[in-house]
Amino acid sequence: MTLPLSILDLAPVPDGTTSPEALQNIVSLARLGDELGYTRVWYAEHHGMPSIASSSPEVLIATAAANTRRIHVGSGGVMLPNHVPLRVVETYRTLNGLHPGRIDLGIGRAGGSDGRTLSALRSTDGSYFSHELAELLAFEEGTFPADHPFAPIAVVPEKVALPPIFLLGSSGASAAAAGQLGVGYSFAAHFSATPAAPAFAAYRAAFRPSAQFDRPHAILAVSALVAPSEEEARYLSSSQAVSWALFHSGDLRRLLAPEQASKWPLTPQQEAIVANQGKLWIVGDQQQVKATIEAQAEAAGADEVMVTTTAWSHAHRLRSYRLLADAFGLT
Repeated sequence: MTLPLSILDLAPVPDGTTSPEALQNIVSLARLGDELGYTRVWYAEHHGMPSIASSSPEVLIATAAANTRRIHVGSGGVMLPNHVPLRVVETYRTLNGLHPGRIDLGIGRAGGSDGRTLSALRSTDGSYFSHELAELLAFEEGTFPADHPFAPIAVVPEKVALPPIFLLGSSGASAAAAGQLGVGYSFAAHFSATPAAPAFAAYRAAFRPSAQFDRPHAILAVSALVAPSEEEARYLSSSQAVSWALFHSGDLRRLLAPEQASKWPLTPQQEAIVANQGKLWIVGDQQQVKATIEAQAEAAGADEVMVTTTAWSHAHRLRSYRLLADAFGLT
């Protein structure tokens, strides 16, 4: 069987473009994924980053779902510490009512930004994640004790279930919890150097069937860029490399064009950042990227691979996803 592939879209804002253009681009990518046979497209939640426009995944989800026919659309994810659990239940029930059977609810424990921005969001400490998740599920399932102050609350819209839940992780901390709850699990190998295999093994070992999932479903998220040649792919990936180095040096700016990035002078510290993080980026021609993704999926024990592609040109991003779909024979 063909390995299921999906798309993780951060709504990148390249240098020389505008945020409205980046937001419009999510529609063309979602439509392409729908046409090519990708399983799902998710939108990440990030705040306070000039190079990323995906601060409101639920708005992007509603827009993408309204402009596609088949593909699942969801959050990758809702950063629960930034939100009141009841509001999340209401929002994603509404989305699932509008687009039945096509919405996913990915939930993460991180804040998705720097400390100052998170304080403006009234974000809670990640240590409250288990409590917030339990509260969210209690609202959905109506399982508050009779004497709990939230027990009488009517959650609306009524008679609409939450979409399938996926817990997100980058270290394995959420893996066993995802299994015990009987939900899906997604591992962020696109930025985490922690091996995914132990997390997936813990998830499967702890898994208990639920109303949402009768079997485990593990998604491996990777960063990949495909071009007709390895040489071109590596040239285009210089945008991601330099932007990552600048970001982790405290220089927040939009994604640079490869013409600039390939000539950008990096300090020894920044070069070390790129050398370390670059090990996680899958860059090459169709067959090189396909072979690497298949090897990583097999090693991790993944049921599905979700791909995020960083390139300055939106046209090159679309081309990369086309080439990847062709390499894997998606339909």
